[in-house]
Amino acid sequence: MQAAKKVGKQTIKFTQPPCIISTHTVVGPKEGRGPLGKFFDYTIPDNLWGEQSFEKCEQKMLQEALEQALQKANLSPQQVDYLLAGDLLNQIICANYTARNLGIPFLGLYGACSTMAEALILGAMLIDGGYANYVLGGASSHYDTAERQYRYPTEQGVQRPPTAQWTVTGAGGFLLAHPSLAPAGPGLKVTFATLGRVIDMAIADVNNMGAAMAPAAVDTIIQHFKDTGRSPVDYQLIITGDLGSLGKTLCLNMLEKAGYDVEKIYTDCGVLIYDPSQDTHCGGSGCGCSAVVMAAYVFRRMQEGAYRRVLFAGTGALMSPTSVWQGETIPGIAHAVAIEFF
Repeated sequence: MQAAKKVGKQTIKFTQPPCIISTHTVVGPKEGRGPLGKFFDYTIPDNLWGEQSFEKCEQKMLQEALEQALQKANLSPQQVDYLLAGDLLNQIICANYTARNLGIPFLGLYGACSTMAEALILGAMLIDGGYANYVLGGASSHYDTAERQYRYPTEQGVQRPPTAQWTVTGAGGFLLAHPSLAPAGPGLKVTFATLGRVIDMAIADVNNMGAAMAPAAVDTIIQHFKDTGRSPVDYQLIITGDLGSLGKTLCLNMLEKAGYDVEKIYTDCGVLIYDPSQDTHCGGSGCGCSAVVMAAYVFRRMQEGAYRRVLFAGTGALMSPTSVWQGETIPGIAHAVAIEFF
């Protein structure tokens, strides 16, 4: 028996599309100086922001993004049914301590850089399924915390290879609401979600995550089209997050070979967030990358009328320091979310 809200093999159709009623973003100085700087809500003055460690700074950023998203909607933490959040650090400590401080029933998420998409999907499922009225979600990352955990502490000044991406220092928060509780008039709605499969093409270079994640992005985007009957012409923007410049090129080429022409409408969060002059090599990465690009830039452009329908495919490299040290390859994942303005 086909589940009532399942479409095709991997896609969910929301019968009462949940609404994104507020967002907030906090970014680091490098991100604030980038091409999207004017769209972010707040840029911290330095990578410690008055804290004793980079990890404590990242947690503070995530909490600020979530609290401000609530404040914009004039809601208190007590009015929110669930908090869905995650980050890149071991045991998702930034999300855990933020949940401790907010006191909202909490589901911690780890999807690597796909965490923002995962939070949107699960939050929409909770609301459309009748289990919640309001869901608060978010994700964060920090350049110095990620480098310390996955590669080398930045204090060592290790040279980065050309294929490397720069982990975004940033946190994005969003608030989902049942459509009956959303402000009157047009708004951002989550209409479809395509859950991805883990794809591993035997890439083992931790400094080449774009190549590791691109096949998963292609697999999920194609499955979304097959399941929904839609095609690239149904979207004004298809955006991955975050493959960087190398992964974006691979994704574009693979989609073209599969018969999908998306060149004019496709981009990537990791490509948008930095200018080439900022020397990030292949662009941005990290949970905070797609979180801040989507919450600050894409959603605002949709509200301004630039895009009516967007397909966001959040991508993640599902490795850990332990798996890398043991010579494992890097599995990739991608979850796609259709967001529409009506």
